Amino acid sequence: MAWDVRLTTKARKNLQRLPAKIKKIFQALLAEMKIYGPNRKDWPNYGKLSENCYHCHLKKGNPTYVAVWKIVSKKDEIIEVTYVGTHEKAHYDQLC
Repeated sequence: MAWDVRLTTKARKNLQRLPAKIKKIFQALLAEMKIYGPNRKDWPNYGKLSENCYHCHLKKGNPTYVAVWKIVSKKDEIIEVTYVGTHEKAHYDQLC
């Protein structure tokens, strides 16, 4: 069974403002999460922020782009992306 990956309204709005290259990278991350789940250890700077919350870098450099997501339900295999955008605007403590 594939994971259900959802985006919050804020993440969806932020995604619209990102450069095309970053959107394409993010779409690749979403595709992997749908198939393999939330643990994406092969992505740059992947890390666990809390018990069910994770992040990774989409692009290093200046600016650095990141994605943050959490597991909503392990049983139903639901992931929610809470943020996608620049590292500078990512308030990790408020995203999980």
